[in-house]
Amino acid sequence: MKKATAAAKSTAIVKPAAAKKAAVKKVPPSKSKRAEATAVTALKPPKPPRDESRTALVRRARRINRELAEVYPYAHPELDFENPFQLVVATVLSAQTTDLRVNQTTPGLFAKYPTPEDLAAADPEDVEEILRPTGFFRAKTKSVIGLSKALVEQFDGEVPGRLEDLVKLPGVGRKTAFVVLGNAFGRPGITVDTHFQRLVRRWRWTEATEPDKIEADVGALFPKSEWTMLSHHVIFHGRRICHARKPACGACPIAPLCPAYGEGETDPEKAKKLLKYEKGGFPGQRLNPPQAYLDAGGRPAPPLGAG
Repeated sequence: MKKATAAAKSTAIVKPAAAKKAAVKKVPPSKSKRAEATAVTALKPPKPPRDESRTALVRRARRINRELAEVYPYAHPELDFENPFQLVVATVLSAQTTDLRVNQTTPGLFAKYPTPEDLAAADPEDVEEILRPTGFFRAKTKSVIGLSKALVEQFDGEVPGRLEDLVKLPGVGRKTAFVVLGNAFGRPGITVDTHFQRLVRRWRWTEATEPDKIEADVGALFPKSEWTMLSHHVIFHGRRICHARKPACGACPIAPLCPAYGEGETDPEKAKKLLKYEKGGFPGQRLNPPQAYLDAGGRPAPPLGAG
């Protein structure tokens, strides 16, 4: 009889514990660390394999570009310009600063020095004062005055439309040259800036670190006709969502295609707070953006000193 009573007590003790254990299993995922981990794993996009074939890489790369084209149908160069001369000068000034800061500075520069002849004959101290907000203003003054003189002396005051001529101008490298060729002359080129380098390496389009090698590797994945707009799509995405320090992975439209998913914030609500420019409700970088950008809800940036 005592043994039966003990067994009953034992059973009475075990049942609540078992019930408690069972209850834990039914707790909603948000209340259970194990369930949370399982949920995150389930939502995390699959990573392309390390041994991804060349064909698979090309397909994934081109799909990424198509997806970005839908997200940024209004992608454009984010430097304000009205002619090739303004674009080459603005691109040189954009080194080590933002396009926004350049766009806020160049109206004053071009109002006073509208042509290569004017800027070539400018007083360096006056130009330095105008360019001071862009940083490294002495070196930049030397470059823009120097390239203006070269345009006057070697190209009759006209910006050349060939890569081999552009790279001879003071302060102009391949990146600047391709910006000018692609956006002022309609000639395809890949702009390998810091955003472009970061994203194509995250996407495993290349493992190269040298701009020339990156340009070659990425260029081989796409038809030449797509190079200029590809550059805009990638750079737009890098500035708005796939940031250097904390990418907004949870708000990224190409997350399922990205091998680097998870390097940044994966929670959708937290990721939305990291979005910049029009995606986050803030003005873009141009004072005078294309109409398509405005039609899509984008807002022009404020002039220097505003607000």
